[in-house]
Amino acid sequence: MTLFDRAEEEEIIKLAASAVPALAPCRVEGIYLVGDGPDRNGDRPSGELRTQLSALAGVDGPLGRPGRGWGWGYPLRGLGEHHGYLVVSAEATPSNDEQFLLRTLAHQAGAALNSAALHRREQATSEQLRERSHDLAGVNKDLRQAVSDLDRRAQIHAALMNVAATGGGAPRIAATLYQLTGKPTVVEDRFGNPLASAGGAGSKPAWPRASSARTALLNKVQRHGRPMRDADRILALAQTRGDVLGALALADPRREAGPADLFALEAAAVVLAMELSHQRSLVETELRLRGDFVDDLLAGTDDISALARAAALGHDLHPPHQVLVLSYPGTVDEQRLASAVDRAISRMTQSRPLLTRRDGKIVLIAPARKGDDSQQDWGELHRLVGAAPSAKTTAIGVGRACANPASLPRSYTEAIRALRVRENSTRRDGVTSFEDLGFYRMLDNEESTRAAGEFIQEWLGQLIDYDAKHHCDLVATMAQYFEYAGNYDATAKSLLIHRSTLRYRLRRIRELTDYDLGNVDTRLNLQIATRVWRVRGAGRP
Repeated sequence: MTLFDRAEEEEIIKLAASAVPALAPCRVEGIYLVGDGPDRNGDRPSGELRTQLSALAGVDGPLGRPGRGWGWGYPLRGLGEHHGYLVVSAEATPSNDEQFLLRTLAHQAGAALNSAALHRREQATSEQLRERSHDLAGVNKDLRQAVSDLDRRAQIHAALMNVAATGGGAPRIAATLYQLTGKPTVVEDRFGNPLASAGGAGSKPAWPRASSARTALLNKVQRHGRPMRDADRILALAQTRGDVLGALALADPRREAGPADLFALEAAAVVLAMELSHQRSLVETELRLRGDFVDDLLAGTDDISALARAAALGHDLHPPHQVLVLSYPGTVDEQRLASAVDRAISRMTQSRPLLTRRDGKIVLIAPARKGDDSQQDWGELHRLVGAAPSAKTTAIGVGRACANPASLPRSYTEAIRALRVRENSTRRDGVTSFEDLGFYRMLDNEESTRAAGEFIQEWLGQLIDYDAKHHCDLVATMAQYFEYAGNYDATAKSLLIHRSTLRYRLRRIRELTDYDLGNVDTRLNLQIATRVWRVRGAGRP
């Protein structure tokens, strides 16, 4: 019982060894365990003794021990498992009863070792089960978290796909993202202008509005490829094929955003990219259709088809319309200028114009303005367009109103003529209507054009030839002189020359032509000649 109370091999061996003298007049030579090594207890047999024990092959038997009278090895066995030998010696052979007790002790010790080994295995198994149970608990926890994350992502995906399917644009995307994350959201276009916000995000831009800073941050987020933190915000780009269309920003000053929030932001950016790409496609298609339609109207088309196509584009051509042509030399961003013209006309007429670009100019067909309001209204158009950041000097020519679409080519021709007069006038920036051209209307056919050329050659030919030969500006000087009603100071200032230089040029004109600039008829003919010369293009007879 004492042996079986022990769970450690060392204690069992010591207890068995201490019991031998009480059972028989013998000495314990050693208790040798099979597979004895650093992880087991017991004595180590000598080479000769090891050979004799191996020869016993797991049964008891005599052992030759030099200097010992009698020696015996008792196997330590338990339930078919052999643990080693109890080796004893004596001066004389013990009695049968004493050998029986020794054999029984060895048997009990073997059974106790077997029990200890079983106990160790059970402990090891138990520890392994505990470890596996702990591992399984961790796996189950991870699985539950993964399932929860998948459910959350499925909900986010379903909510945003519903927005994409049912529409609602940027405002609904912002509202849905705020509902999914609980964080203030702002949606912007590619230029940093706010399109929508939710949750009190306001109109704070997702990136700096300064061009260089915005471009640098945009490139950084684009290279990152995923939503990226910038101070107290997390940014995501809405882009297609590397073309940035807009941005989304989540306000997260406490840095509480988790993987689900980032997934929602990234998915919302995809939906926003789809929405903005669709809007751009619609705008481009509409602009192309409008541009093609305007080209057809300016080339000439019948009223019935023109009215039907206009209605399909949401435009009513039944009221009188007129053509305007805008020239904008030096303007960098023509598309932005065209958008500014579109917005200005829409604001003035409460309807969108039919607009296209031709030969470096903007051509538009707009509802006609009536009576005295016409010049005032188109002056307002010039003011609104001139206020656009992309506009510089803008000249506008306006054709007469047309009662039907078939007459629009005539209005277009008149607008071009009016624009040419404005571009060649002393003040290029401004508006000129065909109705205000006065005698310039006479230059409308081949005969009048030829007559005008002869008139210019008659009155200015000598000066034109002199300017070409000597690289002078006598004709332009005289034209400015007449434009400023003979005022020396104003004329010299407009020509950026000194007053004495102006006097010299006028004296030189008198010497070359013998014209008396004080004569009323001479002054009238020269003024008309210089104006027609400018309208036809300075330097061209």
